[in-house]
Amino acid sequence: MHAILHVIHWNIDPVIFEIGSFGLRYYALCFLAAFLVSYVLMLQIFRREGKTQELLDQLSIYIFLGTLIGARLGHCLFYEFDYYMQHPLEMILPFRFNNGNFELTGFQGLASHGGALGILTALILFSRKTKTDFLWVTDRLVLVVPLAGALVRIGNFFNSEIVGLPSDLPWAVVFERNDLIPRHPAQLYEAIAYVILFIILWSMYQKNSKPKPGYLFGIFLVLLFGARFFLEFFKENQEAFEEGMKFNMGQLLSIPFMIGGLYLIFRKPKDHSQ
Repeated sequence: MHAILHVIHWNIDPVIFEIGSFGLRYYALCFLAAFLVSYVLMLQIFRREGKTQELLDQLSIYIFLGTLIGARLGHCLFYEFDYYMQHPLEMILPFRFNNGNFELTGFQGLASHGGALGILTALILFSRKTKTDFLWVTDRLVLVVPLAGALVRIGNFFNSEIVGLPSDLPWAVVFERNDLIPRHPAQLYEAIAYVILFIILWSMYQKNSKPKPGYLFGIFLVLLFGARFFLEFFKENQEAFEEGMKFNMGQLLSIPFMIGGLYLIFRKPKDHSQ
């Protein structure tokens, strides 16, 4: 009976098709879908609040570059520092020369916390360039980020990466490309948590109330990174150096974001009446 429960086997090839050294992966499609869905929803928000599509197009370029650069550098610096310090060009180039042979590698290794820092940096630059209030932008952007994050985690599921700890629960998944051990589908746990967060934030925004600037951003930081902190207890550590640590790297990196969120929630708004 114990073995019958473990009926979910996952052995999908993460590469949809290959042409030479180029391969189209489900993860790439999920990543692009995340930006497409985010753009469509943000366009609704901008039109509702009298902002131009041209401004959104500028924001989208900043966000795309900030996400990609931040996530890539975050992985290299947070998780594989020793390797990339010896191969610095591989941080930014999607190829390498292995024993004199050209090899297209793509960007295999993206860290969500690095992506978050990259987005924040991009938003600061965007706000200064366009004279747009930083907290106005963040309060709107966080309405769609959880849905984008859910799509990215689904991409991780297709890749059979960021797997969970062994489990005997009936929905445990055997990622056959890794091993034959039933595990928590931690990627789907995160995806579900992010969809719930999207529903919460979108509902708060649709009520037409006007919370203090930064309030929605603060709620987002506390709930998203709080979920991330909690769900890390169901995941395998990504790197060997995390073994033996009370909290892994993902959890340690989540703490400053949660503290920042609490500050935004409870801070007193500035009084402009004087």
